[in-house]
Amino acid sequence: MSHLVFSYGTLAQAGVQLEIFGGPVPADRDAVVGYTLGEVVIDDPAVVALSGAAVHPGLIASDDPGAEVEGVVLMLDDAQLAAADDYEVDAYRRIAVPLRSGRTAWVYALA
Repeated sequence: MSHLVFSYGTLAQAGVQLEIFGGPVPADRDAVVGYTLGEVVIDDPAVVALSGAAVHPGLIASDDPGAEVEGVVLMLDDAQLAAADDYEVDAYRRIAVPLRSGRTAWVYALA
């Protein structure tokens, strides 16, 4: 099964994709609507080492009707989605969100 996962951060990085998916995954540009970005401090040393940063962006719901966050839509299979779930720390939860293109995708938003 194929899953659309919107990435606005580290899941779009080539090194992260190589480590958790085994290589690059198909992706195209899009934006999530109704959200803005905040920040979260990551305390998992493996995630910090892989991503190269201890502060990651975090998706936050917004009341602003024009709020959008640019990123990419990754096309993941079941095993890759499970690997993404394992990679993301407890500060995030996976939810379904609307995209500017009219599609719906999973995204890791702040919990």
